Amino acid sequence: MKINRLNSIILLGLIAIISILVAQLLWTKEAFTLEQKKLSQKAHIALLEVARKLYEGTDREPSCQSPVRKISNDYYIVNIDNEFEPDILEFYLKSEFKKMNITTDFEYAMYNCQSDEMVYGNYISLSQKTKAKKTVTFPKHKNLVYYFAVRFPNETTYLFSSMRFWFVLSTALILILLIYVYSIFKLLQQKKYSELQRDFINNMTHEFKTPLSSILIASKYLIEQNPIKDDKKLHTYTDIIINQSHKLNNHIEKILNIAKSDYVPLALHKETVLIVPIIEETIENIQLKYPDAIIKIESPSKEFLLETDVFHFNNLVYNLLDNAVKYCNEKPNIVIQIALENQVLKLKFIDNGIGISPKNISFIFDKFYRAQNEKSNEVNGFGLGLYYVKEICSLQNWKIKAENNSEKGITITLSIPYKK
Repeated sequence: MKINRLNSIILLGLIAIISILVAQLLWTKEAFTLEQKKLSQKAHIALLEVARKLYEGTDREPSCQSPVRKISNDYYIVNIDNEFEPDILEFYLKSEFKKMNITTDFEYAMYNCQSDEMVYGNYISLSQKTKAKKTVTFPKHKNLVYYFAVRFPNETTYLFSSMRFWFVLSTALILILLIYVYSIFKLLQQKKYSELQRDFINNMTHEFKTPLSSILIASKYLIEQNPIKDDKKLHTYTDIIINQSHKLNNHIEKILNIAKSDYVPLALHKETVLIVPIIEETIENIQLKYPDAIIKIESPSKEFLLETDVFHFNNLVYNLLDNAVKYCNEKPNIVIQIALENQVLKLKFIDNGIGISPKNISFIFDKFYRAQNEKSNEVNGFGLGLYYVKEICSLQNWKIKAENNSEKGITITLSIPYKK
């Protein structure tokens, strides 16, 4: 079975991002281990220096070559085998830790020979926070008499803070992965809905066209019969059936074309033509349908050339004029302004209709969208006319926008790059 190309791209992208994320987490873990080792080495060196200084001024030599022992990640003991003062020990610990750039808090305790237990010394805050006494038990160690212990209670927090960049980067990658997965989920969901919509439209229009064709054939045969011709009322009713059937057939064809254009772009057969005569021809056609409509063109010249598909451009203008007339409560008065501004040809369709609310005007070019207003129940349609207009503009890299007029009606503007 051939794997869908889109699914392959999605899968490869997901694998790539997960691989990067796993690699980043492994690097972060390795970096944490290295930081831990680095802190351990610095603490070891600093405590060795403290032990050496505690021997200074005495006639004794260190009893062992390695007096520092690491009991756990944050706990060290140092065997001195020589008496020392707590204040001196604290001073040396502070100074040596500062030299080694160990800036995390620590606490220490010393073995007391008289009580045979570890005596808590002090909690030293190097982060300039409020000093606080800690109730921490330092275990006693056998075979040691003169020794002290040091603990770093905030070692883990200190290491994490030193690796802030790594965690920010890991968090960013996790967010990217989540956004990617969410986007893919929405994309697949939209694709599924789109396929269902396409299948529904294809099936629906096919089921409509078959009985509609039969109705048209029967109606055309019926209107030619003498009893129908002789009865004015029956002739009128039969004519209405034929006209409405043709209208319904046009709607079905429009739906099929729109559905097809979602998957296969419309083929445009461009040619260079004069724009004003095409618009004038379209106006004549629209006035056959709406004889009361007043439509005029305002243009400084009739020589504007346009490279376009004449058929689709004709339909585009027809749809805009048809909408302008249908959504009008009074005698339709439409002005088509043509002007050249900075190598951009502007076509403005200005009507005196009922307009549209500002919150809905940005949706009028969406597929199947029909704004709810006083004319929406009177006007038949599927909300595809302006969507078709937008599609034709997009295929030719034209810009289109709609805005309400200051008094009434709306203005739809086409911006077309113009080449002489």
